[in-house]
Amino acid sequence: MALRMWASSTANALKLSSSASKSHLLPAFSISGCFSSVLEGLKYANSHEWVKHDGSVATIGITDHAQDHLGEVVFVELPEKKSSVSKEKNFGAVESVKATSEILSPISGEVIEVNTKLSDSPGLINSSPYEDGWMIKVKPSNPGELETLMGSKEYTKFCEEEDAAH
Repeated sequence: MALRMWASSTANALKLSSSASKSHLLPAFSISGCFSSVLEGLKYANSHEWVKHDGSVATIGITDHAQDHLGEVVFVELPEKKSSVSKEKNFGAVESVKATSEILSPISGEVIEVNTKLSDSPGLINSSPYEDGWMIKVKPSNPGELETLMGSKEYTKFCEEEDAAH
């Protein structure tokens, strides 16, 4: 009972409520049900990869939500530079202390750069999934594929629904 009262008074002091919109708390990103960050301005695949499109280059990585579910990443397998990736096809793998998971490309294109830092420091995916933990940079062969991906609000809702189903 005392714990419930403390939680209630703490929530009131912080002006938190279950019906309040979470997006106003941190304007740079939204928060999903598991408190993973979802950045504005990126596109998201339902297989939990993200894409940052900048001119003729698209940077791809796995989401904070994905790395959170994987646990500590210990090994990353990525494609070679100048290879091609296809939308919704496997381009690599992430091995964590829990499991090995395939990485699916959210778009098609030619790999123009690979994050070689991940060979020596795969944990960058856990500590910095949207910055230092990016995986590949691609020259998109069909930029229209970006329009089929989710924005931050849709992805946040997708993750909340997925977590609720489990």
